[in-house]
Amino acid sequence: MAYVPMPMDTAWQRESGIDLEKTAVVVVDVLGGGEGTLPVLEDMAAWCVRIVRAARSKGVPVVFACDAHLPSIDRELELWGDHGIAGSEAAKPLDAFEVQPGDYVVPKRRYDAFFQTDLDLTLRELGVDTLVVMGCDTNICVMHTLAGAYFRGYRTVVPAEATATFLVGDQQEGLSYFARCFDTRVVRAQEVLGLFA
Repeated sequence: MAYVPMPMDTAWQRESGIDLEKTAVVVVDVLGGGEGTLPVLEDMAAWCVRIVRAARSKGVPVVFACDAHLPSIDRELELWGDHGIAGSEAAKPLDAFEVQPGDYVVPKRRYDAFFQTDLDLTLRELGVDTLVVMGCDTNICVMHTLAGAYFRGYRTVVPAEATATFLVGDQQEGLSYFARCFDTRVVRAQEVLGLFA
């Protein structure tokens, strides 16, 4: 049975205490700079771009968590081959995001964007307690970043269509796992846009 994202209605927003002044958007590994992304990820990336633009319009901080691997030594490269090498186009947010001076770019060398990065420090200095997390791969870097957020006490929202898996696992199972194991509110991407309307 497919996982159906829950509606994020106004009542839930009030009851859960979502405060845009304490919310940030975290975009995980939607990369490629001017080279673009893989065709299989284009729909996901388009949703991410729309949500980022909407968040900025409301003054919500946007954080790009980007693979920035060191050639020859990062263990992840042993499993997946060269990708997201620091300094390359493949380690930059897509040009479509039009990264702004007020955005934050957090390089990472592991799946979890919190692991040995300054993501947690940055979010705490911004006064954030709620994260809208999106990107890819659903069952790798998004999942591990959500785990890192959960362990640190953040509340999380995931816009379903703004995530994608193409390397391992099943998209629907990943969304179900987030909701059950990390108490993540998995919703339609359109509803997240409504949050920033």
